[in-house]
Amino acid sequence: MGLFDSIQQLATQQLQGQGADQSNIAGAIMQTIQERPGGVQGVLESFQQNGLGDHVQELASGQATTTTPDQVQQGLGDSGFVESVAEKAGVSPQVAQMAVTTLLPMVLKHFAPNGEAAPEGAFGGLAQQLLGKLL
Repeated sequence: MGLFDSIQQLATQQLQGQGADQSNIAGAIMQTIQERPGGVQGVLESFQQNGLGDHVQELASGQATTTTPDQVQQGLGDSGFVESVAEKAGVSPQVAQMAVTTLLPMVLKHFAPNGEAAPEGAFGGLAQQLLGKLL
């Protein structure tokens, strides 16, 4: 099973019964990351600045595979990230936070191996592949 199959399966499992279209939410997450100053690197820096540097390094290196909603909230701070995902996907902030909590570890592991963000062009190409798989 490839990365995109795994992301799609996780999104489907986590969002079933929530009235949410996982492709819309995954797309909204990727779009929000791309629009964020610094992209994936900006997300990494936000977690580091908000006291979760060790955790985000573990996520990016694959040592940790999960995160909690509280860690996502702390790591992203008051950036409006979850709210932006919710607005773009047309879901509640609670559903968006659950999706971000589920998908962000996978995004960081694959787009920021060893805590270093992949070049922006690589992220865009991979993000398009992800969206193509989910749509």
